[in-house]
Parts: sequence; structure tokens; C-alpha cells
Amino acid sequence: MSRRYFGTDGIRGEVGEGPITPDFMLKLGWACGRVFAARAECEGRARVIIGKDTRVSGYMFESALEAGLVAAGVDVTLLGPMPTPAVALMTRTFDAAAGIVISASHNPFHDNGIKFFSAQGTKLPDECELAIEAELDRDIKTVGSRDIGKVTRLEDAAGRYIEFCKSTTHRQFSLRGMRIVVDCAHGATYAIAPAVLRELGAEVTAIGVQPDGFNINEGVGSTDTAALSERVRELNADLGIAYDGDGDRVMFIDADGSQVDGDELLYIIATYRLARGKSCPGVVGTLMSNLGLELALKDHGLGFVRAKVGDRYVKEMMDANGWNLGGESSGHIICSDLTTTGDGIVASLQVLAAMKLADASLAELRAGMKKFPQTMINVRAAGKVDLAAFPAVQDAVQAVESELGNSGRVLLRPSGTEPVVRVMVEGEHKPQVDTLCADLASRVEKILA
Repeated sequence: MSRRYFGTDGIRGEVGEGPITPDFMLKLGWACGRVFAARAECEGRARVIIGKDTRVSGYMFESALEAGLVAAGVDVTLLGPMPTPAVALMTRTFDAAAGIVISASHNPFHDNGIKFFSAQGTKLPDECELAIEAELDRDIKTVGSRDIGKVTRLEDAAGRYIEFCKSTTHRQFSLRGMRIVVDCAHGATYAIAPAVLRELGAEVTAIGVQPDGFNINEGVGSTDTAALSERVRELNADLGIAYDGDGDRVMFIDADGSQVDGDELLYIIATYRLARGKSCPGVVGTLMSNLGLELALKDHGLGFVRAKVGDRYVKEMMDANGWNLGGESSGHIICSDLTTTGDGIVASLQVLAAMKLADASLAELRAGMKKFPQTMINVRAAGKVDLAAFPAVQDAVQAVESELGNSGRVLLRPSGTEPVVRVMVEGEHKPQVDTLCADLASRVEKILA
């Protein structure tokens, strides 16, 4: 069966446009309740954990989902604004049937969406998503009054998650003497990430920590690090750390203000694990991962494989290979020996631990990986696009590949979360890469218009 609502990372779209509407969320909550209750492995009534980021529409959708879930006879525990990986953690901690996150991640405030976690804190299996979609075709039928679910709020969720993040580092780990600027994107990490770093001893300056419901990801966060870069240079800080709106992605800023992306962070974490004598046979990247990462890992005797873009596909390939490290250039990094899903704070602590172990700067640690120039341009599209249906697009791609020869590659990929086609060109020489990518993006835009 093909999915009508679920994409690569739950259900996402513009608020007020189907399916991101209150009436749909009510029905979705009921459908999820029916499926989760039937699949619950716990004794007694099934429980679902709900967390959200800071966008204003989250309150509306939280209420709608809550109503649908209790109508299906499921208990609900509300966390309030919490990072996505914290919801995965609490789902496991409280033996819940599932976890729900109300967030559109790195998107602007006028978008929102729903992400799901299984009882094991992982993304829902395909058959579960299809079962939910099947329930959406049924009329809502509320359980009897004695069976209606109850709603509670977990007041110490933030404290629990802070302690978990700190526990993922080794004993006696300290950030004393380190000056860090942290950017929380006015999102779900705004009260948590600065606390984690301060409690570990760092001198912390925080930006993007004043959410008002509308400013999430606006000029801040992992998708726009200019403000963070400026602040790092201004304060002469050791580094900067930027999270996205829901806290599952992270980017770093070097002391000189330059950005350190997810590929470089994966390289640093992998080599840190080798230095500590921990098992790290290989790393899973994606089709978008820089060729420089693959070559640098091979220099250290590490394997590297590419999954389709999307953290669920990265995790699936990690499991298939028996590896515990993988991620995306966007900064979505999974350390599966520490937690079950991508976690920006946990990943950032791994990078900081690498710096401490090596007594080296971020610049020194990243120097072992030579990045190939890579340019990506988003081309707007009218909904989902099947690129195979446009022979002219394939011809345009082949023309660029011929010009690059064996020294580069081209990738066109419809986004799973936005109505865009991502056009990427990678090669040895940046001027050539920039020109080819701009020309190709322009041609694709005209063909798809």
C-alpha cells in the first residue's frame, strides 16, 4: 500500500492546510490510539507520550491529539516543549506504547508536523504506519466512559533528560575552561542544552533561547549559523554549537567562525572512538554525504556505506551492518550505542569529548578530513515529483556528469519534508561546482514549471 499521509519523517505541512488541521489531528490521535492500544506489550491500559517544540500551533495540535487518544481509550502523558530525542527516551523510560512529537523540525513556524516513536524509541515500522492510515478511513467511535483515557503531565521531564545527556559521556568528563556559544533556534532545546553544558562546567553564552511561538529557526539554529558565527568571533569563544528547532540536529562553529557540518562531526566522532579503543568498524552516511568523509574514514581503515536520505534509512542500514554510528551532513547524527535516535545534544557531547581527549581544537580535529566542494540548491516543486517522468531532467544530469568526469558526482532528490527538489553537485573545484549546480538547478526549475 502507498502512504497518503506519512512521509520519510512522519506527517508534515503548512498549518491550516490538510492534513495539518485540528480536525485531522483529532482523527489521527484516535487512529493512533486504536493501533497503539492493540499493539501495546505493557500490562493494563496503553500509554502514549506527547512532546512538542515551541511553535504556537503546537498547543492546538497537542489538545486535538490528546482528545483523540483518550477517546480511543489510551492514557496520555504530556511533556510540554521537549527535544524530539527526549520523547524517544521518555517513551522507553515509562514503558509507553508509543511517543508522539509535534514538530516541523528545522522548518519555519507556519509549518508543523507529527513524528512517532515505537515503544523501543525507534521510528515506527512501515506496517504500523499503514495500520494507522487504515484506521483513518473509519469513523471515530469513542470508548465507553469508564474506558476513556486519562491525561497527566510529567513535571520533571527536562531534569530527567538533562541527566541522561550528561550520562552519555565518560566519568569525570568536564568542560571546565571551555567557552561555548550555544544557539537553540528558539526551539525545544532552549532550556535544556545550556543547562547540560553549564552543569558539565563550560562557560556558556546562549542565543536563540527566547521562543515566542513564531521565531523558531528564524535567523538562528543549525540551518542558519551566521548569527552564531558572529557571536563566536565577537566573544573569542572556543566554539559554537547550533541545534535545530526540535533538537535532533547539530552543527558546530569553529573558533574562526567557520561551520563544521554533520559529515565532519561524524569523522571526529568516529576517530574519537578509535582513539578510545571502542569498536567502530564503519559509519553509515547518505547519498548526500561528502566524498571527503568516505575517503577520510577509509584512511583510518573504517568502512563507509550510503543510505537513502532520511534518518530512518540511516538507522536501518546501521542495524543491517551491525554498526553504531551514522548520520547526515545536515547534522542528524545517531550514536545507537548511546540512544535510539538522532540526538543533537548527545552528538555534540561526543564531539566535545573528542576535543578533550585529544587536547585539540575543533580545527585540528577536522583537519584530517578534506571536504570536496559541494553545492546544493533547492528547486521549488508542486508537491511530490517523480523525476523519472521527466527525461529532460535526466539528460541535464548526464550532461553535468560528463563534464565532471570521474572527479565528481550529481544528485537530484525530491525532499521528503518540503515541496522542493534538492539539486546537488560535488567536485574538486568549487568555481566549477557552483556554476554547474546553478545551471542545472535553473534547467530543472524550467523543466518542472
